[in-house]
Amino acid sequence: MTSNVLIAIKNLVKNPVLSICAHYSGRNRANAVGDALEEYIKDLFADTIFCDDEYKKISIYNEIFSYTGNQNNPPDIMLKNGDAIEVKKVQGNAKSLALNSSYPKDKLYSDSTMITAHCRKCETWSVKDIIYVVGNTDDNCLKELWFVYGDCYSADKKIYERIKNTIIAGLHSITDIELTETNELGKIKRVDPLGITDLRVRGMWSIFHPQKVFEYLPKKNIASKFKFYCIMKREKYESFTKQDKQNLLNLVDNKTFFINDLKIRNPNNPAELLDVKFLEFYYG
Repeated sequence: MTSNVLIAIKNLVKNPVLSICAHYSGRNRANAVGDALEEYIKDLFADTIFCDDEYKKISIYNEIFSYTGNQNNPPDIMLKNGDAIEVKKVQGNAKSLALNSSYPKDKLYSDSTMITAHCRKCETWSVKDIIYVVGNTDDNCLKELWFVYGDCYSADKKIYERIKNTIIAGLHSITDIELTETNELGKIKRVDPLGITDLRVRGMWSIFHPQKVFEYLPKKNIASKFKFYCIMKREKYESFTKQDKQNLLNLVDNKTFFINDLKIRNPNNPAELLDVKFLEFYYG
């Protein structure tokens, strides 16, 4: 059993769940809207939205996912032999996403120092496409959902690592300090004469919400309680099986669900345009 983003979108269009807190709190699986959003995303990919048999659901998860992570290290989910998924919840109409110590990613690399050993060893892999899943919620319900592939959203890792490495080199250039090994930008021990003060230097990355980044794209903007958007390179869309693409095309009704061919600015060079598939779904 395998899964991919087209299967997840098919399940979303067929079975949209807006009251995610109510849906998952009744199953004792989530106590907050952020937890409920992540559970919903897993269920979209696993096609287990209405599965009440916990043992069966765990078994399906085991077949679909190679890794379901923790809150401190990306990604949140990895599909076996498939994409990585990073889930972000924002309240209301927030204009940016907090990425904390992890800079934006166009791809996920197995040699990244920001992932756990369990993530690195959960399957044989070196690089994965990554989907940023961004959900706008209130305290109980899902209002808007974006699936955006990292290579449509984020610049090449060298852009971010140049800044990070320059800061680290600057710390190392300071004389008469004791630096200790860390995954953060730096940690200085015994800063003061008594040796009782330490300093942690952390990166706190953030990125504009996809809604703001892609506000120039033409949208249907149909009045509805829930809006869904997905952006992926056209070559990525074409890489999926003919059957998965046809299953999705069968749901296109030109009233609530649309699949469009558009162009977006290249994150590495805005003067260039990338061919993408832009999917829209409106409900309620």
